[in-house]
Amino acid sequence: MCGILGLWSPTRGHRGNLVEKALHELDHRGPNDRGIEWFDTPGGTLALAHTRLSIIDLSSGGHQPMNSPCGRWSMIYNGEVYNYRELRTELEAEGERFATQSDTEVLLRVWMKRGAAGLSSLTGMFAFAVIDRERHKLSLVRDAFGIKPLFYRQNEKGFAFASESRAITALDLDPPRLNLQRTYHYLALARYDDSDETFIDGIRHLPPAHWMELDLRTGRAEAPARWWWPSIARREIGFAEATDELRERFLDSVRLHLRSDVRLGAALSGGIDSSAVVCAMRRLDPDVPIHTFSFVARGSAVNEESWADLVNAQVGADVNKVAVEPSELADDLDDVIRSQDEPFGGTSIYAQYRVFRLARERGVTVTLDGQGADELLAGYGGYPGPRLNSLVEQGDYRGFLRLLNGWSRGPARSRRQGVMAFLGQRVPPQWRSAALALVGRSVSPPWLDDRMLRDHGVRVEDPELARSGEGRGRRLTEALRRAVTDGSMQSLLRHGDRNAMRWSVESRVPFLTVPLAEFLLSLPENYLLSDTGETKHIFRAAMRGIVPDAILDRKDKIGFATPEQAWLSKIAPTVRGWIADAPRLPFVRQDWLQARFDSVLAGDRPLDTTLWRFINFYRWFQIRNLTL
Repeated sequence: MCGILGLWSPTRGHRGNLVEKALHELDHRGPNDRGIEWFDTPGGTLALAHTRLSIIDLSSGGHQPMNSPCGRWSMIYNGEVYNYRELRTELEAEGERFATQSDTEVLLRVWMKRGAAGLSSLTGMFAFAVIDRERHKLSLVRDAFGIKPLFYRQNEKGFAFASESRAITALDLDPPRLNLQRTYHYLALARYDDSDETFIDGIRHLPPAHWMELDLRTGRAEAPARWWWPSIARREIGFAEATDELRERFLDSVRLHLRSDVRLGAALSGGIDSSAVVCAMRRLDPDVPIHTFSFVARGSAVNEESWADLVNAQVGADVNKVAVEPSELADDLDDVIRSQDEPFGGTSIYAQYRVFRLARERGVTVTLDGQGADELLAGYGGYPGPRLNSLVEQGDYRGFLRLLNGWSRGPARSRRQGVMAFLGQRVPPQWRSAALALVGRSVSPPWLDDRMLRDHGVRVEDPELARSGEGRGRRLTEALRRAVTDGSMQSLLRHGDRNAMRWSVESRVPFLTVPLAEFLLSLPENYLLSDTGETKHIFRAAMRGIVPDAILDRKDKIGFATPEQAWLSKIAPTVRGWIADAPRLPFVRQDWLQARFDSVLAGDRPLDTTLWRFINFYRWFQIRNLTL
């Protein structure tokens, strides 16, 4: 786990001080080693830089940039390839010889022999850059799910890329400018990390499961190309057989994710997913020490401590818990915002930040996490809208009513919510704005003066979600595929990566592997969301005998939650000062915002999510010293 950075410039001079300064922005991602190497190319000069967090092969053999013995290729890499031992054995059978025990060398050899065609053989998380001197190309690659970040920017000064956007802005002498389209989506629609655009104008994400090439003769970058896209075609398989196969696939994934040359543990919330990871660790090794790290919200309705305790008792864990006072949020908020690098959604991100800080304080460098299960197994509310649409497209109206009735009996659900979720999937594009208004949302909320945005080309609308012909009758798996490849999963992975790396901790997500995703997206949809509305139906069955039944039978899990209202209300006076001192943005009606916050202080209304987004955005805008 590391930080990577690169700069191609059409000039021949080495901009060493600038690269050193930018690499310093990534020190937290790799405190154990660092390396910078310069390469003369036909069209200019290329710098590759790396900061290393040593996890596998702690020796100097893992130093980067790593060069091939023949001198043709050089690589910098952030991530882990968990099946590197198996790949190494395959390559040795083909005549390859290795000088280190690192997964970096294995990855380099896979690329040398197979190029992009070899990416599908990798089980892991990765973002890497590799030079091919013979072809005069620089290739950038990102893993299938976007677990590891990779940003890039191209302008007249050259081409830059890095693990975090602030390292790229450190390479550019021009002040970073705000991306108004991304800002509108965040403030008005609570959307972020769902496209290749960032909050900084000109800086983009390399999308998950994509790779791109830069021509080192001309400085021209090709458009990113997708290297993986899962099918959602239905596989005919019985429920019992599928349950057994899922159990084996999941246990095998956890087994691979336990490979480490440093101490590891697990983030444990008490929900099904994190509990399954922890219990699988014990199932695979009856004697291994298991260190768990949990956020607890004692005295709050969202406290899940008792569930985590149940799992800890079963596996005999070394238990570590963190509770948070509202004043601590105020003290730490600037560091959280700086660490996240861009605005984010809510205070659960702070709770996660504290969990990883606790892991670092206890000497644990690697943690396993349950992230990704909800998006692959139809968790959260179960995605009733897409599933109901599948049944209608199949002509199964009896199944529609059965699912609607069964789903609505779950906690905090109703038939009306199910019907609205169903109809929301069927609204024609031209009626989308009107439909949003009916449910209390608006593409032009009262605080927004959208004239300036429209004058600058901002689309003041809620982007339509594409539906494919392939998805007919498979709308649930289509929605899950979108969530895990291009949608909500991206913001969750960003939160986890930045929070973990802020404390030099590697966070691993064993649910997110290509083989597991392809298997789950091929299953009959009622194996995921049952005919009576049970979420994660097949996974609950697969974990019987491994995870306590009380955990598997839970119906009240709503995601990683914090007592957000209580926290924010306690720090409201401090936040009011932040808003009063905030920069004036021409598209925000500041008087409305101030009046809204005054009503919160007076106790007339709760501190809602819109105000939280403004708090977050304003502080980030000031910290990053942006211009419009």
